[in-house]
Amino acid sequence: NVEKDASIKPGPWQARGGIGIALCALVPLPCTKLQDSLHLHIGQVFTAAARFEAFTWTGLLIGMLLKHVLDLTELGVWLFGRLHGAAFLVYFFVSLVAAIRLRWPWWAAVLAVLAAIPPLVTYPLELWFRRRGILERT
Repeated sequence: NVEKDASIKPGPWQARGGIGIALCALVPLPCTKLQDSLHLHIGQVFTAAARFEAFTWTGLLIGMLLKHVLDLTELGVWLFGRLHGAAFLVYFFVSLVAAIRLRWPWWAAVLAVLAAIPPLVTYPLELWFRRRGILERT
């Protein structure tokens, strides 16, 4: 309990009310040191989601080449179309959670979401975020 343990300070989401309270129900925010150590760091989850989204984009582009240019097979589009749709949604929501939990500036959150639209942008964005320290705990 946050009130009983002085070593655990309430997070900014607890003081804001409104959207912060609503997001707490959707986003598992750490309340204790034990809970924090049991979960993957959201920066690692963002990295995995960004790289998987870029991988599925690559597969989808190769699948479109095989289907529309070489007229060989539709299997790549069928498989990677579904995988990429799921990867896009996961990346989108992980970006929002990371932006909240890591307290990104507004421009970083907007860039992360927009990076999912053009092909293969999530991977270089993730590398750039890592170099700038945006994926680290604050």
